[in-house]
Amino acid sequence: MKTQEVISSVIDSQRADLDKIPEGLTRELLGDIQVIPNFCSIISGIRRCGKSTLMLQLLKKCEGESLFLKFEDIRLAGFETADFSRLDAEIKKRGVKFLFFDEIQVVEGWEIFISQKLAEGFLVFITGSNASLLSRELGTRLTGRHLSYELHPFSYSEFLRFGRLKNSIDNFNDYLKTGGMPEFIHNKRGIILQQLVDDILYRDIAVRHNLRSVDGLREMTVFLVSNIGKPISARKLTGLFGISSTTTVTDYFAYLKDSYLLDFLPRFDYSVKAQSRNPKKIYAMDMGIYQQIKTTFTDDYGRNLENAVYLYLRRQKKDLFYFTGKGECDFVIVEKGKAQACIQVCFRLDDLNMKRELGGLKAALDYFGLKEGLIITYNQRDVIEYEGVTVRLLPAMDYML
Repeated sequence: MKTQEVISSVIDSQRADLDKIPEGLTRELLGDIQVIPNFCSIISGIRRCGKSTLMLQLLKKCEGESLFLKFEDIRLAGFETADFSRLDAEIKKRGVKFLFFDEIQVVEGWEIFISQKLAEGFLVFITGSNASLLSRELGTRLTGRHLSYELHPFSYSEFLRFGRLKNSIDNFNDYLKTGGMPEFIHNKRGIILQQLVDDILYRDIAVRHNLRSVDGLREMTVFLVSNIGKPISARKLTGLFGISSTTTVTDYFAYLKDSYLLDFLPRFDYSVKAQSRNPKKIYAMDMGIYQQIKTTFTDDYGRNLENAVYLYLRRQKKDLFYFTGKGECDFVIVEKGKAQACIQVCFRLDDLNMKRELGGLKAALDYFGLKEGLIITYNQRDVIEYEGVTVRLLPAMDYML
């Protein structure tokens, strides 16, 4: 239980700390977030990707008095459902209109409190580092009354603006190595990302899901990160890393995805059941994290590039799949149940791989009845007519802008 005095003191202290944060780079997501009465805006994303800075930018964007409270504060340890009544009293005493809560989902019953605030006419914004916890409780209590957004590490265009850089092959190379975590870009110290991974594994996964040991999860995470762009199934990993159950491996996949550390791309199939059963491709949600914890000793430039392109497409909020048929195609973009584009990623198209890369893209185009495809390359630009379809080659650094 927390006293009114403690809650009031933490609110004042946190707001003072928040106001000291530099306003920083205006995030691309900021323009997408809408302020709609009776709707709660939910912003989720990996730890340390800039949610606090975005929250500050939102505070300044909203016209009216606001209250900010971060629940992952040692002074709020043990905050109970009953303490919401004291927080409610503090809100009314301050006469605020906008409510900003960070990691509120760590408190049981939080969704009931938010529902009450929405009913009372408050404008509510919530940030959190776990996708499924937010969506599950919101789906139960706030059906139809919340807007969900995802904040990712810097995109390539944000990376350039953050460093006041021009689009060039050298700067694109730096982005592939550094990724988009603001602190790491600023300090370039690998320990920052290594500690971030530990925080995610221990705080966001082990504690929340009551895991007795993290060793197997950590070993599996390093293995997955080291195999980006490759299809993997839970069944094939069962028995490795001391994990004897396929169900446990599947759960670990879900935990890693929900914490925004890794993502899993399904293979296209018109059957939803088949999509869930087929192997999924693995992608790291930040290229810097990949570079820091991978165990491979040589760089696979093609897969690095493919991962970066995946992150770009992922931000576009499209339904994405990979295709396997008579050939393989890296990405299929689907909208409203219909394929809109087929994209292949190839570091460099040459005589050795041309038949495989063009053939895989052609197989996907034929399957979906499309006549034009795209190959994203490191630095090649061209147009190729191949067996009745048109294929454009475009450098990734231009495509991703």
